[in-house]
Amino acid sequence: MKRILITGGAGFLGSHLCDRFIKEGYAVIAMDNLITGDMKNIEHLMPLENFEFYHHDVSKYIHVPGKLDYILHFASPASPIDYLKIPIPTLKVGSLGTHNCLGLALAKGARMLIASTSEVYGDPSVHPQPEEYWGNVNPVGPRGVYDEAKRFQEAMTMAYHTYHQVETRIIRIFNTYGPRMRLNDGRALPAFIGQALRGEDITIFGDGSQTRSFCYVSDLVEGIYRLLHSDYVYPVNIGNPDEISILDFAKEIIALTGTDQKIIFKDLPKDDPKQRKPDIKKADAILGWKPTVDRAAGLKLTYDYFKQLPKEDLYKYAHPREF
Repeated sequence: MKRILITGGAGFLGSHLCDRFIKEGYAVIAMDNLITGDMKNIEHLMPLENFEFYHHDVSKYIHVPGKLDYILHFASPASPIDYLKIPIPTLKVGSLGTHNCLGLALAKGARMLIASTSEVYGDPSVHPQPEEYWGNVNPVGPRGVYDEAKRFQEAMTMAYHTYHQVETRIIRIFNTYGPRMRLNDGRALPAFIGQALRGEDITIFGDGSQTRSFCYVSDLVEGIYRLLHSDYVYPVNIGNPDEISILDFAKEIIALTGTDQKIIFKDLPKDDPKQRKPDIKKADAILGWKPTVDRAAGLKLTYDYFKQLPKEDLYKYAHPREF
C-alpha cells in the first residue's frame, strides 16, 4: 500500500485530497495545525485503518515514522482575510514549512508536490496567464506575504530537485470552489453565497469589472492526481479558463439563490488582480486534463452544501468582507 502525507489535510483542498487518495487505496496521513483547517472536514475518515491525523505545524521539524511514497504540501492560509491576519505564519509555512517537507522527502525518498498559486502572477500584464509568465508582484504590498511565500516555495522546490535530485512537482492553482469552503474566508464565491443565505446585500470591491475563473474542486483534485503521477517537474496551471467578471458572477449567485438583493460597491483593495484566467494548454498536453464541471453545475452543488449548514454557522462566520 502506497503511503502519502498531505499537509493542510484538514483544510478545504487538503480534505478533498485525503478523500481521493483513500479512494485510490493509499494509506493517508493528514497533517494540520488547524489554524485555518477544520476537523469536521476529515472526521468521516478518522475511523479508517488507513487514515492517520497528526496535529502539527509543518513550520516546525517534521517527523513521520515509517516509509513515505508521496508528500502533498498544501499547508498554507489561502485567502486575503487569513494571510493579512496571520502574515508571519503565512510566510513561515511557505518557506520553513516547504523546507521541512522537502527535507522529509529527501530523507524518505518520496516524491513531493507543492501547491503553488495563480497569485505568483500578481496583477498580470499577460492574459491569460501561461506558466512562462514571470508575474507582476509587489513584494512589499499587503498581498506580498502570500505571493512571495509561494514564489519562494517554487524556488526552494526546484533547488531541491536540481541539487538533491528530489522528485518534485509544482501545481499553480487558480480559483477553486466547492463543498467545505469556509464562509468567512473572504473570497468572492463563499462571501456572496453567505450574504445571500443571510439576506444581506452583496458586496463588490471596485466596479466589478475585474475577472476570475472558477474551477470546481473535483476537477482540481483530478489535475493534482495526474500531475503527481506524471514525469513533469516544472509548474503546471490547473484551473478553469471560463472567465467571468465579478459583477456578472454576483448576478449569477443572486439568480441561483433566488434572493432579491442589492449589489453594493466598495473601494478596490490595493494590488487586487484585475484579471485572472489560466492558460491550460500545458495541462491538456502533458496530463490530458481539462475541467469537466461547468460553473452552473458546480455552483449548485456548492450552494446545496452551504444551504444545509446549521443556521448558527452562517452567522458564526459572518463578518464584513475585506477583499
